[in-house]
Formats: sequence, C-alpha cells, structure tokens
Amino acid sequence: MKIAVTYEKGMVFQHFGKSEQFLVVEVEQTKLLNKSLLSADGQGHSALVTLLAKAEIDTLICGGLGQGARNALEQAGITVISGAFGNAEATVDAYLNGSLQDSPSGQCSHHGDHHACTDHSCS
Repeated sequence: MKIAVTYEKGMVFQHFGKSEQFLVVEVEQTKLLNKSLLSADGQGHSALVTLLAKAEIDTLICGGLGQGARNALEQAGITVISGAFGNAEATVDAYLNGSLQDSPSGQCSHHGDHHACTDHSCS
C-alpha cells in the first residue's frame, strides 16, 4: 500500500490543492518498506490527482480539501483521510493503527473566498 501525506517541513500541509510536496510511505501491513518525497512541481488541484494516481497512491492523508478534489481522488481509486494535522509521519502511524479516521471537518466548503484559514477545519 502507498500512502501520501500533504507535506511541509515535516508536518501535514493543510490545503491539498496548494501542496508542493507529498510524503509517500510504502507499507506492507504495518511494516514500513520505503518513504520518499514526491514533488508537485507547481501543479494544482486536478493535476495533483493525476500525479498521485500515476504514483499509484492508495490513500491520501491531508488537512483539508474541497468536494471536487475529494470526488476526483475517489474516482481515481484513492481513499481520502482529511482533517489530519501535526507531524506527517505520526499521522501515517495513526492511520495504520486505526486511530486516524476521515473527518468531515476536513471539508473545505468555501473555495474562492481567498482567506487564510486559522483552524484545522478548512484548508
């Protein structure tokens, strides 16, 4: 299984569509096989879905994302776990041990408002 986490300076980056990097962790059951960084190369929302699909990502862990991005990821066969925050590697561990679940608060419902999010419920 390949898990991608929106990534910035060791932490879960809070806005999927503006992610510049993803931490990619390959696991077999709960055993870590490999971890690497995947660059988004300045691509945005829809291009990121293609990037992750080409990288054969099974699960995305992120802070927040809009419904359109969620739909596109799910159509590409990628499970979305939103509402995550904190250390990126710790969120992978939490997901693998079952303590990290998808959170409806990770849904960003106000794309286009161009404001700075200060909480973890949107990003």
